[in-house]
Parts: sequence; structure tokens; C-alpha cells
Amino acid sequence: MMDIILTWLHNNWFETIAAILGLVGIFLQIRQNVWYWLTSIIMVLMYIVVFYQSKFYADMSFQIYYLAVSIYGWYFWIKNRNNSGKSEITTTSLTKQQWFYSIAGSILFFFIIYFILIKFTNSDVAIGDAFTTSLSIIATWLLARKILENWLFWIVVDAVSTGLYIYKGLYPTAILFTVLTILAVFGYFKWKRALITK
Repeated sequence: MMDIILTWLHNNWFETIAAILGLVGIFLQIRQNVWYWLTSIIMVLMYIVVFYQSKFYADMSFQIYYLAVSIYGWYFWIKNRNNSGKSEITTTSLTKQQWFYSIAGSILFFFIIYFILIKFTNSDVAIGDAFTTSLSIIATWLLARKILENWLFWIVVDAVSTGLYIYKGLYPTAILFTVLTILAVFGYFKWKRALITK
């Protein structure tokens, strides 16, 4: 049994490390620690490789976008952090108008991404890939601006992604996204409590 585990880890070490970085990152994100962004930058670079090899082309392309927004988020948060590394940017909540734009943007991105995947790639998970990537684009921007509802988008993204990664045999990533789904729920309520007490 140990030989099987060691062989599996040997064959999947790169994805496993990326998944571990994802777990470290989510804990930093929940704590609103600015070092979340550096952890995410390293993880994103690794997942570009993982998703390319697995034909998750939209997810791979999203990682490039996420890399750019992570650099922006790191800069935006680092300007306003305290000595413990915690961001002091005020958490806000979406207005009705912002909700509308977030949903409309997600739908628009979905159709664009889906069209590209169908026409120009050999993706066998085009609908799921387009769905999770479109929501992730919005969620990442909301996170960079410290808007509470980023967590609601991530809950949906992480739950759907878990099923997709199991289907594709990316088991370390599926485990990561199962944990991320649970932690996103926790993160939402932790940020909401912080928002209410301010």
C-alpha cells in the first residue's frame, strides 16, 4: 500500500504541491493576510501547467488573469496593512447595481469562454470549464477589492470545480477544492461578522 502511495505522490508531486499552496492561501485569505497574494501567485504559476496538461484551457487562461489580479491585489492590500500583515482595507458589500453587473458579467464571460472552447480547443468539459472560469473572473476582482460577496462566488466555483476535477482524475486538486468549498463558507461568515462589527 505504501508503495502505491509513494508512486502516486512521485507521479503527482507538482499538482500536490500546488494544492497544498492553495490550502495555505485560503487560510491567509480568511485571515485577510496580505501574504495570501504571494502564495497565490506561486500557486497560479503551477496551476497554469497543471490545467494545460489536463486540457482545462479556460481554467488555464483564467490563471493568467488571476496572476495579473493577484499582483494588483497584493499591491492594493500591501499599501494598507498593519504590522501583523493583515490588510486594513475596509470590507464592503455589493450594492444592487453591483450585483447586477456581477451577474451580467458572469453570463457574458460564460458565453465568450464557451464559444472559444467549443470553436478553438479540444476541451471535453467546455460547459463546466466556462462556467467556473466566468464566475472566477468576477470573484477574483471582488476579492481584490475586499468585497464580502467574493466568497459566495467562490463557494459555487469551488463546489462545481470539485466535481469537474474528480471527473478528470485530478484528485489532489479535487481534494483542495472540496476543502476550499468548506473554507469559503467559513470565510464568508467570518468576513460578514467583521463587516457587521465595523
